Amino acid sequence: MLTSYEAFSQEIEETLGQQLTDPSEVINVFEMEAVAREKIPPAHYGYLSTGVDGDITLRANRAGFTRFQIKPRRLVDVSQPDLSINVLGAQADSPIFICPVGSHGGFNAEAESGVARAAAAKNHHMTLSTQSSTPIERVVEERGGPIWFQLYPTNRWEYTVAMLQRAERAGATAVALTIDLPAGRNVETQSIFMRQDNRTCSDCHRGQAKPIFDGLDMQGVGLNDPSLTWDVIGRIKEVTDMKVLIKGIEVGIDASLAIENGADGIWVSNHGGRATEVDRGSIECLPEIVSAVNSRAPIIIDSGFRRGTDIYKALAMGASAVGIGRPYIWGLGAFGQAGVERVLDLLNRELLITMQGSGTPTVDSIGPDYVLDAGYRVPRGRLGRDLY
Repeated sequence: MLTSYEAFSQEIEETLGQQLTDPSEVINVFEMEAVAREKIPPAHYGYLSTGVDGDITLRANRAGFTRFQIKPRRLVDVSQPDLSINVLGAQADSPIFICPVGSHGGFNAEAESGVARAAAAKNHHMTLSTQSSTPIERVVEERGGPIWFQLYPTNRWEYTVAMLQRAERAGATAVALTIDLPAGRNVETQSIFMRQDNRTCSDCHRGQAKPIFDGLDMQGVGLNDPSLTWDVIGRIKEVTDMKVLIKGIEVGIDASLAIENGADGIWVSNHGGRATEVDRGSIECLPEIVSAVNSRAPIIIDSGFRRGTDIYKALAMGASAVGIGRPYIWGLGAFGQAGVERVLDLLNRELLITMQGSGTPTVDSIGPDYVLDAGYRVPRGRLGRDLY
């Protein structure tokens, strides 16, 4: 049963969509979510918010952060903080990377172009989804610099090669091969939200394939190939000069196998709780993977990051950069490009405060001495939106 305070907080969150009319009024990403929920069509919001099965892993991604505690140091000169990083040649003013999320056009008419312009304005690195609503060439142009390309490998290798080579021609410098959906997924929350949407689906979808498939006959072609094994890394490297990251790693042995087979980077992810229902937060997977990688390759992590403190913990535990997905889409759905920029500003501000408050003026200075693994998840008094 909710306490009076919890009921009050929940009511406030649910009415923010009517109250906040300018992105500058939003004070954290949870408020941005509340605004976005009022503006994004129900079926599209369901697609964005769903996990799989009972959304247990979706919640675990948030609860997992409570297991790790920050150990701040004092009387350190933090007067000139610096958030800048370089990962596989991707130079950025922040370790917060924009993750691939499909179908931005379903959340706001500015779509991936608005996100790319926000990334350019704030100098954040960006990875574009295979399922992008916008051609990759236009996104690279709007970003004004190189991006990475997230690849769903189709079950027709020649189509996979075509996408890789198009991405490279457009200016992508790395490909993030996503390996965590060999058999699809069971998205119950999305199905529930779809029941609330009385629009005709053809108003949005019209049966059109995504722009990356232009010129390819997608009849009967699946986005995932369940027959793939680790030799796919070598096959990709034979047809492109882009760096290869493996996205969807959750255990140490797979991280080692990826590197041994030629991967240039490891991307720790459970697809935001949208792949397999494992009841394990992405952040809880990180220590094992950092140990297995042993500094042989950069490590990116995503899934569940909502606060600057979350990002700080991952950096302290060995991540090279942290990806966000839903938060910037909430910004896009709420206010377009301006909303994305506001989300980036909020998270950067929180991260900067945490860095200075912990005695770590640069990203490189954040290390394992600044975080403690308590070995358990701290119970939360409320299991509402703050765990998503």
